[in-house]
Amino acid sequence: MAEDNRAVGIGNHGAARLPSVEVDSYNIELKDEDGFLGDRASKGAFQDILEAWRKPLKKSGDDPFGGKTSDELGKKKLDEILVGDDIEAAAVVHSAIEEFAQELAFVTGRFLKSKAWDKTEAIVVGGGFRQSRLGELAIARTDIILKAEGLKVQMVPIRFDPDEAGLIGCAHLAPSWIFEGFDSLLAVDIGGSNIRCGVVETLQKKAPDLSKARVWAFDLWRHAEDEPTRESAIKKLIKMLKDLIARADTEGLRLAPFIGVSCPGVIDADGSIEKGAQNLPGNWESSRFNLPEILAEEIPMIGDHDTVVLMHNDGVVQGLSEIPFMQDYKRWGILTIGTGLGNARFTMRANEKKSTDKKNGEKKNGDKKNGDKKKDKEKGKA
Repeated sequence: MAEDNRAVGIGNHGAARLPSVEVDSYNIELKDEDGFLGDRASKGAFQDILEAWRKPLKKSGDDPFGGKTSDELGKKKLDEILVGDDIEAAAVVHSAIEEFAQELAFVTGRFLKSKAWDKTEAIVVGGGFRQSRLGELAIARTDIILKAEGLKVQMVPIRFDPDEAGLIGCAHLAPSWIFEGFDSLLAVDIGGSNIRCGVVETLQKKAPDLSKARVWAFDLWRHAEDEPTRESAIKKLIKMLKDLIARADTEGLRLAPFIGVSCPGVIDADGSIEKGAQNLPGNWESSRFNLPEILAEEIPMIGDHDTVVLMHNDGVVQGLSEIPFMQDYKRWGILTIGTGLGNARFTMRANEKKSTDKKNGEKKNGDKKNGDKKKDKEKGKA
């Protein structure tokens, strides 16, 4: 991420300085002798761990999960097993959760030791894995392990539904004045398996901090099932957005002339993707490919205003949705558990300002008290 990448005016793509936070780092790729550390705490890693716990039962012919492979067992099914009557099956899942939590705690500890994550006070966990009872148990267990190891950090599940957080976070990419006179915006969340487009209602009259923001409508396309080319994927994305614009207009919503985009990889200031987009259809890392420019060309106006498009890393954007709930912390991060382990670390700008204002206030009060004492002393001499 470029050091001089700072939002100016409406903002740069992948900006390090956003309206409410500084993005200290994102998309860090920590490694050890076995490869990327994030691979030890991904959705696939949990499936591998579960498969390993099933292995001895399979040998004895007592596998409680039948003939299904671990990657075929969905989160919903595993959640049912956790509270079901089959105690042996529940015990296997609990064993996998415990081992995964140990791995996640180890990886989290390595992040906390990195310079970019120094003094982190809280970590939000998002991604598809969190959207389950077993995911919530793994997060809670990881929090306990970290505390037992003496690490003073709070680990919590993301508040918004992980499928919606990547859309709601887009509202935090731009300064609030962009939304004056409007009640909603278009958001895009691009992933390795899905593309989700939505209309986000800001509900700023109820909560100016966007804590009440919600996804009014969305369209989901599981592109991994269709294996499209890059060009056909973009064509489908544009159609999804235009359909949502028409729906919002029909229902009387006032869309802001703004499209926020959440996308995997390292995002350069000009809107190109430096690296990390290998799971997307086609070559999205080409220097000749620029998604924000394409969207602005294909949707040049929303209502009576020119369209502004801002794009950032998907882990960053998912984390931005948490800003209203992290006001008690100055430095915090997000880990998103999915195909890989997304990550971002933030420093609150608002808290920094409050701290500065408080210090300035204390200094003024101190100067006032010193001035009063000086006056009293002079009066005494007189």
